Amino acid sequence: MHNSSAPLIGKKYTVRCSACRVRGWGLCEPIHDDELDVVERFKAGDKVLEAGQDLFREGEPSRELYTVLEGWMFLYKLLEDGRRQIAKIVLPGDFVGFQPDLEALLDHSAQALTDVRLCVFPRDNFLELNRAHPELAIRLTCLVAHDVEMSRDRLTSVGRRSARERVAHFLLGLFYRVRLRHQEPRGASIPMPLTQEHIGDALGLTSVHVNRTLRNLRDEGLIEIANRRLHILDPDRLADAAGFDEDSLGRT
Repeated sequence: MHNSSAPLIGKKYTVRCSACRVRGWGLCEPIHDDELDVVERFKAGDKVLEAGQDLFREGEPSRELYTVLEGWMFLYKLLEDGRRQIAKIVLPGDFVGFQPDLEALLDHSAQALTDVRLCVFPRDNFLELNRAHPELAIRLTCLVAHDVEMSRDRLTSVGRRSARERVAHFLLGLFYRVRLRHQEPRGASIPMPLTQEHIGDALGLTSVHVNRTLRNLRDEGLIEIANRRLHILDPDRLADAAGFDEDSLGRT
């Protein structure tokens, strides 16, 4: 598995489609090996961001679309008073920048949690690529539908789950998202570049409330967060605390 804390800055290479490690669960999954050279002609190369750097900001024109190759990001919106709502934690393989009207200004922002490498598709090239490969448009529809399903689940958390349920559900969902993509052995930990402020902004909680909840989960022997890694010590009990079922796992 890629170490999300490994430095990317200074690495100038462009990842070839044939060597892409996220292809199996990313947008280009339907493309056959003998067609990858066609896809590469539509790309504009790779882009590297440092941790804390914005990829784009709300209100900017939409010029490019991206697949995350390495590192973690988050999508967010800022209110007028500076409060932040994190809408999604973005992992390798996720597709970023797509919205219903690509001619409209962007309605959200994206920031790197760690150093990040992205595969870049100019907007106009992407539309042409989808005309050349309709299976990509079908795949994109599935990815968007999956994001909508995840958004409904997050809305349920923020609106109806207790703080304990929200935090447990969030951590377990993140754990399985990483595990399912990278096929780590059962019981392994995952990188955890998120701060308590990030978790609070994703769940509508204060950092103090997140801190208290994490401490309680740790004292109960359910989780451990140390050295920027999340350890799920008792997945079954944490799932009970989160109200996490098989349907929830499908939405990760």
